Formats: sequence, C-alpha cells, structure tokens
Amino acid sequence: MNIIWNFPLLTIVLSLFSGPLCMMLSAKAAKNYTIAYESLLVGMTGCVLGYTLKTGTAFTYTMGEFPAPWGNEIRAGCLEALIALLFSVVLLCSVTAGYHFVRKDIDDSKINLYFSLLNLLTAALMALTWTNDVFTGYVFLEILTLVSCGILIVREIGRTTLAAVRYMILNLMGSGMFLMSVVLLYDISGHLLMVPMRQSLAQIAQDPASIPAISMAVGIMTIGIAIKSGLFPFYFWMPDTYGRATPTSGAVLSSLVSKAYIFLLFKIFYRAVGIDVIRKTPILQILFVLGICGMIVGSVSALRASNINRMIAFSSAAQIGYIYMGIGIGTVAGFAAALFQIFAHALTKSLLFVTSPYLAQVSGDSLKFKALQGSAQRDPLAGRMFTVGALSMIGIPIFAGFSAKLMFGQAVVLGGVKWKTLVVLAALGISSVLNAIYFIRTLIRIFFEPDSQGKTSKRARPVRDKSRRGYLLAGMVLTILNMFLGLFSWVISDVIYRGLGMFL
Repeated sequence: MNIIWNFPLLTIVLSLFSGPLCMMLSAKAAKNYTIAYESLLVGMTGCVLGYTLKTGTAFTYTMGEFPAPWGNEIRAGCLEALIALLFSVVLLCSVTAGYHFVRKDIDDSKINLYFSLLNLLTAALMALTWTNDVFTGYVFLEILTLVSCGILIVREIGRTTLAAVRYMILNLMGSGMFLMSVVLLYDISGHLLMVPMRQSLAQIAQDPASIPAISMAVGIMTIGIAIKSGLFPFYFWMPDTYGRATPTSGAVLSSLVSKAYIFLLFKIFYRAVGIDVIRKTPILQILFVLGICGMIVGSVSALRASNINRMIAFSSAAQIGYIYMGIGIGTVAGFAAALFQIFAHALTKSLLFVTSPYLAQVSGDSLKFKALQGSAQRDPLAGRMFTVGALSMIGIPIFAGFSAKLMFGQAVVLGGVKWKTLVVLAALGISSVLNAIYFIRTLIRIFFEPDSQGKTSKRARPVRDKSRRGYLLAGMVLTILNMFLGLFSWVISDVIYRGLGMFL
C-alpha cells in the first residue's frame, strides 16, 4: 500500500491525539505545537492532492475487517484533498493571525484548553471531509457542534455564553434532523456506506411511488444542514456567534465549520443519494429559492449593521446564500460554482475576521463604526488587509469573489433555463450592489476621519510584538491565495470538476 493512502486517516488520528496532548502543555507550548502540527497537516493534505491528481483516481482506505455498519471507510479524491488542504491552511492562518487576541480574550489558564478544542475541531473537519459513511458523518458532525460551542464559550463573557447556548440549541436541532434522516435512509436502502446506498436508492427510485419517501428523508437532512450552516431563514444566530467570539474562533466558525457541513451535504447528494435521484425531488428548487433570499436579506441586514463584526457576519449569511443558490441551479456547473464559492468565502472571511480586531485595537477597542473612523490610518497594515477582503467580497476583478460570481453567472446561462437565468443574474446584480455599498462605506470610514482641525485623529498606535509578525505572514498568505483564485480560477475549477467526476 502506498504510504500516502494512510495520510487521510493520520490527519484525523493526529488531530484527535493533539486535543488531550495540548491539555498537558503550557499555553505557549500548546500554541507552538498546534502551529507545527497544522503545518504538518498542510503537507499531508497537499501530498494527497498531488497523488490523486497525478493518478487521476480516488482511493478508499478501509478501517477494520468488516463492512458497514460495523466497519468504516475513508475515501480520498482530489476534491476531498483540496477541501482538506483549504481547511488546514485557513486553520493555520487563523491561529497564527489571531493569537494576540487569544491571549487578550482568554484567561491564561485556559489557553491550552482553547487549543485542545481547536485540535478536536480540526479532527472533526478532517473526518467530515474524508468519510465515506453517512453515520460517521453524523458522529463527527456532533463532535464539531460541541467543540464549536466550546471555542465560543471559553472566552467567558456574558454575550459569548448566550451566543454559545443559542448556537448549541439550534445546531443540536439540526443534528437531530440529520440523525433522523440517516435512520430513514438506512431503513429505505439498507446501507450506510455512501456508494452502496446510492446504488440501492437508484434502483428504488425507478418506482415513482418511492420518490416521496426519499424526498422526505433527504429533505429532513437538508433542513438540518441548512440550520447548522446558516441558510436563510436560519441565519439569525450568526451575528452574536461570529461577532462575539475571539477573532480566531470567528474566522474558523465562519470560514470552515459552516463549509464542512455544506461539503458533507455535497457528498451525500452526489455519493450517498445520487444526483439523478436528487433531481427527481423538489429539494434543489427549494434550495434555489432560499439561497436567492439569503443573498438579498443577508446583504440588507449587513447594510443596517452598526458594528463591523456584525456586518461581516451578516455578509457571511449572504455568501452562504450564494452557495445554496449554486446548488439549486442543479447542474454540474452550478455545483462547481458553489464549491468555488466555498474557497473564495473561506479565504476572504478568515482575513476579515482576524483583521477587524486590529482596527478596533487602535480605536479604543470598539467595533462600532463611529469609533473605527480613521483606524486604517492608525494601523495601515490592518487597513490594507481589510481592503483586500472587502474588494473580494464586492467582486472586484483579480480577487476570488469576482471569479465566484462569474462562475455562477456562467453556470446559470449554460443551464438553459430562462427564468432561472433572469433570477440569478438579477440577484447577483442586486447583492453585488449591496455588497459594494456597505463595504465601500466601511472603507471610507476606516480610511478617512479628520478631526475639527482637519487632521487625522490618533487614539492609539498598533501593538508591536511577535504576534504582529504572525498576523503579517498569515495575512499575506490569505491575500496571495485570494488573488490566485481571482487570477487563476481555472486551476481550482479544473480540480473541482475532476473531483465531481471522481465522486461518481
């Protein structure tokens, strides 16, 4: 067996091992260890990506000697490897860039606990990416939910506790619906492994009378994932959850956790149920409508926000709408555009969430727009980083956001359904205009704020310590990757199309 076949399992096992290990380390040692092992994960996932691209095939790693439901399987194709690489890179950058605020927001005695939770979260992300079994997907989906609440509540201020409780209640509701759906699909198909389940459902779906039962089972699962990922109208928990967390937590929750749930849904649609069966149900049409609504309502909510983190959080709700709208288009090009949006959003939102606190730091530690006026002049580095993220969200050419919106437009035009084309192009235009209004308004605020004498006010200077170098390095990596997706989008889209082909 090729040694690279062991890497997907090792990313999960190493992350699980790292959780309790960090509990025994000091705060600084836990941070250094986490950065080192996240760097190792980047290397391993990169090797798996290179191997699957070179061979042109996916591989399956069977754990144990028994088939499901007693045994389990890990499957690695180029799409899973690309997603795992994205998760590893963004995690590494979020930890490196946000460590200054981890020390500031969390009690010293609990910083090692925080990194322990982050490592367990990494294990859940890796497992959801590699799993070839829907029940294992449920198990790690629950672990991801609980650990996500942990990295919220560890900050120990009243609003984060409230946000964590609300987040847990809604996410457990979504998890319960997911489990109910797994039970129904197992009852219908008799399988938990994805490929045997798809083969069984394909035969059953030949009878039109079976479609309502399959629609109900898959629909319940889709609603559960929609609640957990923040699709309209279930997005109302986002502002407090993302906005009140320490910056690393906000970046990870917004950029990665919600995307892991959606990627699991992608795998179930393609590999466990079958996209041909899904098209026989009304699920895609419902997701299309809710995605369009999320794009508009999330942008309007961001426009009305008075706090920069709440604005970014509501913007995330709009970007989640883009993903589900792409899924709802129902074509391979639509799915590819939705997956590309996952990459664009993950890289951009992590940059925005770790940057906004640096702007607040030189503005009396306030995230209110009034206090942030002129903050980009007081901290030019943070101002430049925020500008990159804002321009990407607006959809300015050379940045990832532009390529994503272009792919959505191309996908719906190639789909050939006239009414969908008109609706998507109109929604893209309206959402882009709203994005431009609130992000350009924010850029004007943070770059210009003369005082009564016509001079720029100076409330504080940025803190200069070693963590600042980590922020600079992580910000540069995220910026370069964002521009790479904008300038060379065909490289990633080609891997996505090949990965979707390997799904079948």
